Amino acid sequence: MSDTKEPLFNRIALIGIGLIGSSLARATKQRGLAGEIVACARSKATRDIVMELGIVDAVYETPVEAVQDADLIILCTPVSTYADLAQAMSPALKPGTIVSDVGSVKESVIRDVGPHLPDGVHFVPGHPIAGTEHSGPEAGFAELFDGRWCILTPPVGTNAAALAKITTYWEALGSMVEIMTPHHHDKVLAITSHLPHLIAYTIVGTATDLEESQQADVVKFSAGGFRDFTRIAASDPIMWRDVFLNNREAVLEMLQRFSEDLSVLQRAVRWGEGDILEDRFRKTRDIRRGIVDAHQAGTFDAREPDNDGN
Repeated sequence: MSDTKEPLFNRIALIGIGLIGSSLARATKQRGLAGEIVACARSKATRDIVMELGIVDAVYETPVEAVQDADLIILCTPVSTYADLAQAMSPALKPGTIVSDVGSVKESVIRDVGPHLPDGVHFVPGHPIAGTEHSGPEAGFAELFDGRWCILTPPVGTNAAALAKITTYWEALGSMVEIMTPHHHDKVLAITSHLPHLIAYTIVGTATDLEESQQADVVKFSAGGFRDFTRIAASDPIMWRDVFLNNREAVLEMLQRFSEDLSVLQRAVRWGEGDILEDRFRKTRDIRRGIVDAHQAGTFDAREPDNDGN
């Protein structure tokens, strides 16, 4: 009697095969979660690379080809593409199919994708809190999701069995799963992810506007803090453009709060109010300790030996 486990899905279609999509392909294959893994990529050069890597069974130019007979479809492209993709693939979706995504905003995703999906297709938006500054199919690795959170934001009325199945999938990839409302997700990520990226892009941009001699010394003598900012600012510019435009209200709200807090610190520095500075620095150090204790520090690259920053 065979003890071989049946795969969780017969056919998974990954629409987009960059860092996240290729990591999903690798992890899904490694853990035997799909009978077949296919992908979609517009560029022939990308399709050739993906096939050379051997991480999927087939790769197609159009989403309609890729989603044929798929029982799980994951959108892994910039969120600005989602509406067109959903509209294009809608006629090819079979009843019972689960459609999900990996986008960093969720209210706009539900707005752009949901109306295009036919009855009987289950939409469960998702967001793995994992990534690196690298992009492209070569950048992916199967361990990307190990010990990381994946947030699912099912719309009201989502099929319970579909939600349970996509939860099982992410847990099998090594993730911890949290269920949130789309609105709460976008508020939380505005402060934990989106605003830090905006600040990093700004600081590195300020450095590029310095005089040429200063720029050279900035690069030569970069301290750890600035190096961390450059790593964040090296992230995919198209993806982050879409994030800011699609979560603008929450980002602007958090940016306003940050500006007010920055003014307090600016005044404390100007007037030599060391007690205010020390109090703020002690509180923020405690936050860092909490993140380390929760094993959410580091670079998200599970292959690095000291990933928790200890």
